[in-house]
Amino acid sequence: MLSIWRSLFGTPPKEEAPAIRRRRIDLGEALPPYTLYAIGDVHGCLDELLSAEERIREDILASETPGLVIYLGDYVDRGPQSAGVLNHLSGPNQDKRMRRLPLCGNHDSIFAAFARDPMNHLDWLDFGGRQTMLSYGIDIDELLTRGRGRPEEVARVLSQAIPARHLSLIEILPISLRVGPYLFVHAGVRPGVPLQEQTDEDMLWIREPFLATGPQLPLTVIHGHSPVSEPDFGPSRIGIDTGAYLSGKLSVLKIAEGVPSLLHPS
Repeated sequence: MLSIWRSLFGTPPKEEAPAIRRRRIDLGEALPPYTLYAIGDVHGCLDELLSAEERIREDILASETPGLVIYLGDYVDRGPQSAGVLNHLSGPNQDKRMRRLPLCGNHDSIFAAFARDPMNHLDWLDFGGRQTMLSYGIDIDELLTRGRGRPEEVARVLSQAIPARHLSLIEILPISLRVGPYLFVHAGVRPGVPLQEQTDEDMLWIREPFLATGPQLPLTVIHGHSPVSEPDFGPSRIGIDTGAYLSGKLSVLKIAEGVPSLLHPS
């Protein structure tokens, strides 16, 4: 069930709906010959992310089966190393046995919107954005005071501090991945609505009624976004956001031969 951590979050800022919706990847109805791994919301916890990837790497070696790692979004905000997380995910992947596929989260989408147009997205700072700015070496409140709110000054500092490849990564992140009977997405789906009719906003932001009823589609949804103290096996859904920035626990779900299980630290 939902953790009491939700009570800490307040009302989130919303960005304008993008003119072009994000990619939705469909790998077909058959189960793949490789193992699937899903990692919950990272929120700037680079050390925990590297540890989770090491667990996956060890499991791949032990099983002698390659794996696809699906990251469920929210790489930035709240935790201390958002810049480091994006630097890691936007860099080269040297392990060809462990393919990586990051999806977009609502925090990532708002961060990109702030970087494009900071003065119209200042609400993001109270949504965990201050910690993200600090990870880039920016005291955003001091910058706003010093620059007297001049958009050109703020934009100049951000463009110098945030590597272009970090924003490029966010801009191209797909919003969902379907593999066999499983759908991987950041927040969830609108119950009973066909996948092709789902909006990006719902897939990035939804909680209820999805959490209570599940997708009401012939799929099991693997999602993050709604923090829980332990992975939540709900109605045709599995939630694995275990609040890494508060708990230090970044959960990994493993799906081998169609069977989901948790990949615990050894």
